[in-house]
Amino acid sequence: MSASAAETKRCFLQETAIALQREGFHTEPSTRGKLGVWLDDHPICEVDQAGGITYRNDNIPTPELVTAKDKVYRIACNIAEYMRQMDQAPALKADGLAEPYRLISEFNGTVLAAKESRYGVEFATWEWVNGHSSLWQGHYFGPGSGAKGYLAAKRDFAVRSGLLEQDQLFSDEQLAEIYRCIHETLGSCYPMTAERSKLLRDTTEQIERAVPQLEFLVEQSNLNEMEVLEQNQSMTQQY
Repeated sequence: MSASAAETKRCFLQETAIALQREGFHTEPSTRGKLGVWLDDHPICEVDQAGGITYRNDNIPTPELVTAKDKVYRIACNIAEYMRQMDQAPALKADGLAEPYRLISEFNGTVLAAKESRYGVEFATWEWVNGHSSLWQGHYFGPGSGAKGYLAAKRDFAVRSGLLEQDQLFSDEQLAEIYRCIHETLGSCYPMTAERSKLLRDTTEQIERAVPQLEFLVEQSNLNEMEVLEQNQSMTQQY
């Protein structure tokens, strides 16, 4: 393995460790050159230097641990994607830009860039001005936000560049409410065709994959409604 290839893989595992630790996982390098991942005291899996994972079924006997394993895999895949892009991307050059950003993508006068730091990769989007020589209105994501920052930066780039309309995208909070509504519909007694039921269930699975903090957002939404209910009951009793 060349020195540059070894450094690329080292940077990937370091970035993955930072991102996983921010998500509540414990990580340690293994003797096989991989990254060991634990949730509390439970070994979940190992992340290899290419972004794949290996695991033992007897280490993840519960649905919660399986979900944790899947989450690690999604994070590792996203990080492997943007670390490969950064490795191949040219330096971003603009008047007044002193930091070592690399140009990930560019479309319609909008730039998606990233730079490495000791705290993890930071992403940014800008718009070109002054005859394509300067950048302005920077939107920053990270550092250390990992896959979340990458996905948020890509979304911001897609909207700013005109690749997607803002109204075609939903926030995580909106998706959490849609998720709740679908489950309430599926749990109701309303008549429903098999096709519609499958479509709704497929939609919930898609939202589960797309929203990393879905469980927290749904729980928070439920708590907010309970608070409103208690307030209304208290006001009713006063009258």
